Amino acid sequence: MDAHSRGRADEIDPADQWVLNPRTGNYELRLNHSGTESSSPSGPPNRAAGRGESRVAVPAQRSRRTTGGGRDGGDGGDRTPPAARRGGKPRKSRRKKALLWTGGVMAFVVVAGSAGAYALYRKFNGNLATVDVGDAGSKSVAADGPLNILIIGTDKRTGKGNEGYGDKGSTGHADTNILFHVSADRTNATAMSIPRDLITDVPDCTTKQADGSEKSIPGSQNVRFNVSLGQEGRDPGCTMRTVKEITGLSVDHFMMVDFNAVKTLSTAVGGVTVCLDKAVKDPDSHLDLPAGESTIQGEDALAFVRTRHSFGNQSDLDRIKVQQQFIGSMIRRMKSDDTLTDPAKLFKLADAATKALTVDSGIGSIKKLASLAQELGRIDTKNITFVTMPVKDNPAEPTPVTVVVDPQKSQQLFSMMRSDTSLTEVKKKEQAAKDKQQAVLQGSRAEAADIRVDVLNGGGITGAAAETVTWLQGEQGVTGATNKANAPAKIDRTTLAYAPEQADQARALADIMGLPATALKQGTAGSEGLQPMVLTLGADFEGAGVPVTGPAKAPEDIQRASADKAECAK
Repeated sequence: MDAHSRGRADEIDPADQWVLNPRTGNYELRLNHSGTESSSPSGPPNRAAGRGESRVAVPAQRSRRTTGGGRDGGDGGDRTPPAARRGGKPRKSRRKKALLWTGGVMAFVVVAGSAGAYALYRKFNGNLATVDVGDAGSKSVAADGPLNILIIGTDKRTGKGNEGYGDKGSTGHADTNILFHVSADRTNATAMSIPRDLITDVPDCTTKQADGSEKSIPGSQNVRFNVSLGQEGRDPGCTMRTVKEITGLSVDHFMMVDFNAVKTLSTAVGGVTVCLDKAVKDPDSHLDLPAGESTIQGEDALAFVRTRHSFGNQSDLDRIKVQQQFIGSMIRRMKSDDTLTDPAKLFKLADAATKALTVDSGIGSIKKLASLAQELGRIDTKNITFVTMPVKDNPAEPTPVTVVVDPQKSQQLFSMMRSDTSLTEVKKKEQAAKDKQQAVLQGSRAEAADIRVDVLNGGGITGAAAETVTWLQGEQGVTGATNKANAPAKIDRTTLAYAPEQADQARALADIMGLPATALKQGTAGSEGLQPMVLTLGADFEGAGVPVTGPAKAPEDIQRASADKAECAK
């Protein structure tokens, strides 16, 4: 085998040793043990090449030395990084804090980001599958403001031993669904599970075909949510549009895995710890676990997240709670030093994760996913809250087997998510950004008659701009309000753009409209003459006189759980 062949991405052995190079202070991955010369997978050959050691540099504080010989390993003694031997703690990398949520689909970021190796980049990049969802998603990885990512677990059968799960021959339906809402300041997140048996309307959608053409798929009324994917050829973009139809929240990106991913990822991470209130022996899913804690992987992990006859009232809603427990435990496992400091485990996990993952083209590369991971890595697990969309039994069924949206409780939750209100108490220092934003509402207020504002309709209510202007002029005394009809594009959240010297007008209009501080967007340029502010009504606008801001708290009795706490399934 020649040197070039040994440098190929698919030839890397995850069990190869990582050694400390005293010249650079970095750990390096030895890609072969032969006595022949080898070239580095990218860049100029390093000095070790002539000694039969091709290496990929990794900052020392990000990796752990394995046992074994080698020039840099000496006699097998102390291999602790120099900073640690001096008594100080190695500085933690920001990427080590990356949030590897949804069962480890972001695991590769730690490996690719740390190694910086082109060979690894090519390997993991080649593993990813992508879908072009058109205007259903965002083209940017993570724009300013809140971020919404739809996690889809399908019932598609792939992999050996999965014949007992899902529908035979199915292209995969939206079996497990979590809308992951990340706050604009990246201090907290809400992970809302959407029941697959929710009865809803699936809107019209356009999908991209393999030959590059487009296919328009008509919508369906009063159907299960899970048919928003797979049925009639619908792709994840159709599921994203369905979520927006229900919640009023635009979905920026999606990540999709199937049954086999649960098995491969749980095995790659070394098992996931779960807790049961009582022993379970389910003949259907073959789940057989004692009461208390167990560490599961592979077939047992899949059985755990798929069983619906072992907990609660054996409904899909109780299975959702179990799945949330599993994902929360996976997050904690991924963020543990036991995982993040083990190069071999990281490689296997990254390989399994990227092979299991299908994403939209907006994040369809390792580079883009690494950027997304940096955004998510700022969230502390204790500020991640799992909730289930508030639903109730379908009144149209004599013996309900499906559910419908609870109109009051769900709208409270959706409104909170649209207004970016956290379901957790974030630390005071993390709250500083929000406090700064709230400060824009502090100060003097202009008289209603002195407010000048153009109103545009960027929401879904026809005639909303005209209705609002009539209300402002006739009932609120804002005679300087002008109807500017439709906005160039639809937006999720109402915004008020103003110049610095119009701050008193902005505060006064915010009071009248019930706008949250996050809706106010102060520009840098001064207004010329009598140039008005610009109020753009978004999908969160429900009518003139209805406050746009969401409630301060979610309904007390909705199901919720924290990602940093282990709870036993009952």
